This record gives sequence, C-alpha cells and structure tokens, in this order.
Amino acid sequence: MAKQDKAAKKEAAKQRRQASVGRVKQIFEAFKMQRREDKLLLPLMLGAFVGVTVVVFLLGMIWGLHWVFLPVGLAFGLLAAVIIFGRRVQATVFRKAEGQPGAAGWALDNLRGRWVVSQAVAGTQQLDAVHRVIGRPGIVLVGEGTPGRVKNLLAQEKKRVARLVGDTPIYEIMVGNEGDQIPLSKLQQRIMKLPRNIGPAQIDNIESRLSALASRGNAMPKGPVPQGAKMRNVSRAMRRAK
Repeated sequence: MAKQDKAAKKEAAKQRRQASVGRVKQIFEAFKMQRREDKLLLPLMLGAFVGVTVVVFLLGMIWGLHWVFLPVGLAFGLLAAVIIFGRRVQATVFRKAEGQPGAAGWALDNLRGRWVVSQAVAGTQQLDAVHRVIGRPGIVLVGEGTPGRVKNLLAQEKKRVARLVGDTPIYEIMVGNEGDQIPLSKLQQRIMKLPRNIGPAQIDNIESRLSALASRGNAMPKGPVPQGAKMRNVSRAMRRAK
C-alpha cells in the first residue's frame, strides 16, 4: 500500500512538472509570435521593468534601505513587464478575431468566474447568432452579426427566455463597432461590470429550466480560429504558472 501511494505521488509530481513545462513553452511561443508583429512589445516591457525597479530602489533610499528594496523592485518590475505582455497579446488576439463568425462566443467562453455559456441559442444561415450567458447578473443575451437581423433574434430570444425565468433580469448586448454596440475587445469587461442580482442557487435553477430550450437555426462555430490562436489562452497559462 505504501509503495502504491509513493508511486502515485511520484506520478502526480511528474504530471505537474510536465504541465508546468507545457505552460512555459506556451508562453514562450506566444511571446515569439507577438514579438514578430508587435515592435513596441520589447521596449514597453523593458521600460516597465527598468522604470518600476528604479522607482522602488529610489524609495528605498529614503530610509537607507535601497539595497534591501532592490530585489523587491526587480520582482515588481518583472510583474509589470508580464502584465504588459499579457495585455498586448490579448489585444492582438481580439483584433484578429473581430468580425469573424463566432468571435463573441469564443470571448464568452473565456470569461473569468462562474458563467454558464450556451453558444448560438438562436441564429441564421448568414451566421448571425445570439449567445446566452447565465451568471450573477441574471441572463445576458449577446448578439453578433448584421445589426438588423441580430436585433430581431435578440428580441425573439428575450421573449422566449422571459417566459421561463420570470423577474430575473435579462440584459441584451450587441457586439460591433457602431452606435450602441460593444466592441469585441470590451465584451468581457462589460459583462463583468453588470450588477449582481441573483445567487449561485438561482443560477443552477435557471440553467436547469433553460437547458430544455432547443437551439434555433443553424449551429454556429464554437468560436473563431484567429491568426495567432496559440496566444489566446496565454493569460490563463500565465495565471496558472504564478
């Protein structure tokens, strides 16, 4: 029994090492891809690293502890460089995904936190689609495609959903770059800022009710496959590596 436990622990440690190596490789590949097309990446990362390190070092001089503060400055400088890297990678991926069928669905699948995402609950043959998200705000219907057709899809889906969820708030968001639309790059941020109206138990209850609804129209792609797709999960990989 003891030998089995030891072997199991050894195997688990091996898998963790392999996963860690895989994340490092993923980040390195994303860095190389981003660097090829983003000429400002290295200057900005180096500037952030040096700038933050110098500021912390100078602060340490006020109390005569500059050499003690130096390692702290280096750590914060590295963190600032990593943050800049992650944000520029994310901006590049969203820019390349924008306008592709299923881009909004892909962005929704990468929301942080507890969200129940159902892609293409309504759609057209022209690849317009409405995606449904259930979370603490209530229900969020996200439309993408030609505005005229998507508005009709959103109205129909809202009416259909409202019959089952009663007073639960239902939000409508249209992805795009016109008027009252939300750019793809700001979709996640917009949803995360919505007020919290329901609890976890209500989310489960609503999900079970809506799961019976059959999807309409043709199925949409689960998400775009933008150029540089290997970079799209780099932020998640970096969070796991910390």
